[in-house]
Amino acid sequence: MTSVLEESVWRLMHEALDLYHDSPAAADQLRHHLSRFDEPLRIAIAGPWQAGKSTLVNAIVGEEVAPIEVPDAEQVFTWYQDGAEPHATAYPAGIELPVARTANGLRVDIRRWRPAPVNDLVVTWPSRALRNATIVDTPALPDAGDKVLRDADAVLYLTRDGRGTDLEWLESAQDGTVARAAPVNVILVLSRADEIGGGRIDALLAAKQLARKHHRDHHVGSLCLAVVALGGLIALAGRVLSDRDYSALSTLARTPRPELEPYLLTTDRFVGEDFPALVDVETREDLLDRLGIFGVRLATTLIRTGTGTDTRAGLAAELVRRSGLSELREAVGRCFVDRADALKARSALAALEAVLRTEPRPGSEKLLADLEHTLTNAHDFRELRLVAALQGHRIKFGAELEAEARRLVGEGGTTPTARLGVDPRTNPGQLWELATGALARWQEQTEDPLLSLEQRRAAAVVVRSCEGIIHALSS
Repeated sequence: MTSVLEESVWRLMHEALDLYHDSPAAADQLRHHLSRFDEPLRIAIAGPWQAGKSTLVNAIVGEEVAPIEVPDAEQVFTWYQDGAEPHATAYPAGIELPVARTANGLRVDIRRWRPAPVNDLVVTWPSRALRNATIVDTPALPDAGDKVLRDADAVLYLTRDGRGTDLEWLESAQDGTVARAAPVNVILVLSRADEIGGGRIDALLAAKQLARKHHRDHHVGSLCLAVVALGGLIALAGRVLSDRDYSALSTLARTPRPELEPYLLTTDRFVGEDFPALVDVETREDLLDRLGIFGVRLATTLIRTGTGTDTRAGLAAELVRRSGLSELREAVGRCFVDRADALKARSALAALEAVLRTEPRPGSEKLLADLEHTLTNAHDFRELRLVAALQGHRIKFGAELEAEARRLVGEGGTTPTARLGVDPRTNPGQLWELATGALARWQEQTEDPLLSLEQRRAAAVVVRSCEGIIHALSS
C-alpha cells in the first residue's frame, strides 16, 4: 500500500474511533479492521453448493485439511492459517478442539464444542501456502454472502461455467460506495473444468479456452480481475498422489487400451466386478475418490504416452500443470498477494462505510465525504478501477496501447519488471530506459486531442503508474 493511502486510511479510522468512542459495537469493528493491517491477507473461497470449495482448499494447502464435518444446520466459516503446530479453535466461545494429523490430512474432534454455537473455526496448519494469506472455506452462497463480503479481503469465486445465475452474487457484491469505487477483488474460477466438453480427454484445454473467452467479455471482465479454469480433483490428486495410487494407475496404463477403454466410460463400469486389470475394487474406488473418472482416464493416458510421467513425482507434476492450479496460484499472487495492502485498505474502508451508514450522527457525513475523497484519489484504487474498465472494454485504446496500459497499471503483477513486461533479471539501466520511454509515450496520450476525456483520464492513471515505477527504480 502506498504511504499516502496508508496514512489516509489510518487517519479516517482513528477519526471514526473518536467519533464512535461511546458505541462499543462500532468501535470494536473499527479496531478489528485496524488490527488486520498486521495480519495476512484474507482470501475467501466462495461459491454455490458443490462448487468444489473444499477441494480447492486442499489443493492450495497440499494436504487434505477440508472439509471439517459440522452439523448440517451450522453455517461455519473455517479459517486456515499457517502455524508451527496443528490446532483448532471454535468461536465465539474460544473452545480448543482436539486435532489429529493423519496420513490423509486433518481430523478435528468437533464433539467438544457441542452444545455451544459456533460461527467460525480457526485451524492452524503448518503450510508454506498459508504464509502470505489466510484461506477461508465458506458455506454455500448466497446464504454466506454478507459475511464473505464483510470478513474477506479478496475472493476466489467458484462457478461451474461462469454463466447465468452464477454471476448474480458477484453483481450484488458491487453495492456500496467502496465496492463501486474499488470494484475488483475477485478471481473467477471455473472450478469443474474437467466436466466441460462432456469430460473428453481435452476437457481442460476446452475449459481454458472458455476462461479466456469469459475474461474478454465486457460484463464478466468488470466483475473480476482474472478468470481461471481449474480441474479441482486433478489439482488435488497431483498435490497428494501416493505411491499406491501411482502403482494402480500404472497397472491400468499397461492394460491394452481397447480392453480398458470401455471400463473408463462410467463409474459403474469402473468399479464393477468384471474388470480387465489386476486392480481390486477397493483400490479402484479410492482412485475414483481421488481423481474422478476423467482424472483416471487422463492419468492412464499420460502414463501410457510417457514424457516425464514414468515416476510418481513426474505424473503428479503433470497433473498439477494440466489442472490449472499453477495458473491460479500465479493469478492469486499478482492480483491478491502483490496488492495485499491495498485490498486490506479496501476492507477497512468498507467497514468504515458500514459503520457510518448504520449509525449516522453529527460528523459522520464529513467522514463519508473524506472516505469518498480517499477512494477517488488513491492511486491503488485508480489502478484497480482502470484494470476493471479495460477488461470490461469500457475504455478502449488501440490493441498495442491497451495491452501496455493493462501491464503498466499492474494487471500482470506490481513489480517494476512485471509492469514493464521484462525478465526479472533485466539490468537497472534497461529498466530505467523502458520506464522513461513508457512515461513519455503515455504523457503524449494525456494531451492527444483526438482522444476522449475518459481516455485521457485513463492515460493519466498510466502516467502516474510509470512515475511510480521510476520512483521505485531510483530508491
